[in-house]
Amino acid sequence: MKKEIKYVSVPLITSVRDMLFKSAGEFSDKIALEDLSETPIRKVTFNQLLENVLKFGSSLNKLNLPERTHIAIIGENRVQWGIAYLTGMVFDYVVVPIDRNLPEQDIINIIHESEAEAIIFTNTYDELMRDKKNLLKRLKIFINMDLPSEKDGFYSMTELIYKGKLIDKASLPALNPDELAEINFTSGSLGRAKGVMLSQKNIAENLMSMTSMIEITEKDRFLSVLPIHHTYECTCGFLCPLFRGASAHYARSLKTVVEDMQRVKPTILLSVPLMYDKMFKKIYKTINEDKIKSRVVPPLIKLTNLAGKIGWKSSKKLVFKELHHQFGGSIRLFIAGAAAPDPKVAKGLREFGFNFVQGYGLTETSPILTLNQINNFKDMAAGIPLKNVHLKINEPNSEGIGEILAEGPNIMLGYYKNQQLTKEVFEGDWFKTGDLGYIDSDGFLHIVGRKKNVIISRTGENVYPEEIEDVLNRSPFIRESLVYGEEDEKHDEIIAAQIVADADAFIEYAEQNNVEINNNLIREIIEGELKNVNKQLPLHKQVRKFYIRTEEFEKTTTQKIKRYLVKKEKIIEKE
Repeated sequence: MKKEIKYVSVPLITSVRDMLFKSAGEFSDKIALEDLSETPIRKVTFNQLLENVLKFGSSLNKLNLPERTHIAIIGENRVQWGIAYLTGMVFDYVVVPIDRNLPEQDIINIIHESEAEAIIFTNTYDELMRDKKNLLKRLKIFINMDLPSEKDGFYSMTELIYKGKLIDKASLPALNPDELAEINFTSGSLGRAKGVMLSQKNIAENLMSMTSMIEITEKDRFLSVLPIHHTYECTCGFLCPLFRGASAHYARSLKTVVEDMQRVKPTILLSVPLMYDKMFKKIYKTINEDKIKSRVVPPLIKLTNLAGKIGWKSSKKLVFKELHHQFGGSIRLFIAGAAAPDPKVAKGLREFGFNFVQGYGLTETSPILTLNQINNFKDMAAGIPLKNVHLKINEPNSEGIGEILAEGPNIMLGYYKNQQLTKEVFEGDWFKTGDLGYIDSDGFLHIVGRKKNVIISRTGENVYPEEIEDVLNRSPFIRESLVYGEEDEKHDEIIAAQIVADADAFIEYAEQNNVEINNNLIREIIEGELKNVNKQLPLHKQVRKFYIRTEEFEKTTTQKIKRYLVKKEKIIEKE
């Protein structure tokens, strides 16, 4: 029997512009955004945020940038990035967020493909903009977030805000929430650029649906660690807190996250599974290295599990107070997205008193489709569909697995200047996600892999590489892996894996056993780990060949392996 879904009541918003005005009215003098780095605009309240947006937008109008102009934004996470983005939404521009970690050629290509006429950037990209200024003929306005004043034809963002007029809401351009508001390029390569078109209605609907599943209040503080250009961080880590009166605080870097947590004392952390995996391994390594803790912690977990069942919900936070203090002492929720987390990590963090949930979505869906709830979750599942989101499994096989199709008000308008690709990913009103999965009897969606990655075994059965990778990556000796099909000498397709060994685990093993780390040791241990993995898998899913890589896989911003770039020559041992 399905568990009744409990929804949180949230305000109705019709657009991102509508959201900002309503939040500024309700949460006026409360802090909205804060930089933990030294930047020109370190901190703003909700009122100050709106004022900055209105003044910046009026200055953009004076620069002869009418509504519907395409404006690109690139830079590190910071308050000014948020001001630039929201200005685009309030003044009816089309915003083009660009991944700051892309190669220069891809950045330039996206600016070209997006038809941007203005760009707002941090000082990191000043030299690139000056170098390519004459190449990008359409780009006529350059605005540097860090310049104190106009210099050599490049405008200062802070100066434009300071000189801007605080116009009233009635003077703003008319806005159609159904029109194109944002173009997100999921690929920037020459000839492969793919721009996802989202409307303000798409984003507003996703904001309302998400926050009705997981309650966010004005007491919440988000620590932002993921790149803000990505829809996962932009919608969930930037716009969500603004919508519900919470605050977003921008970490100085990934290396300073622990220190930044002490300063901010966040209540919610949004990240990718890789970060939680590292966090969990570090926690247990610390426990195992301490003889007393290694004996005391397991029974304490069981004791607090029991205490929770009889109603003492805060027992874990009290008993594991020292651990909670390492994360600032106020964390109430870890949220994982962009990839599937290890269920053991989710369960393990929860056993120390941290709520942990995961969700699923794509840039094309603004981005969230499903979410687990704090009191209604399955660690093996991607969650239940959001309000107004409809899912169906297309042409399910005997196991109920098929391509996941989605329909709802958060589905993209299409791909920018690519009608053919848009046509290919829609079946009527249903968007074809390209992901394979099934929906269980409780209504939870389970993801098994990408449709294009499926391997057909020699027995004709489907093998989903991601499922095998999940099992492989649970080994302490395997940092990451990639599974694929490879032809053997009989021209049959067998399951092969490329593996990156975990250096920390091997160093720890070598020190404990007084042995030297060499290729033979690495191969021997990895081979043993693979045998253990294969025992857990049916015959047609077992890994028959493996390669050990000398380098980590190249990844996207959200730490997904770029499978199409994987080269087999980067190995030190072949089995």
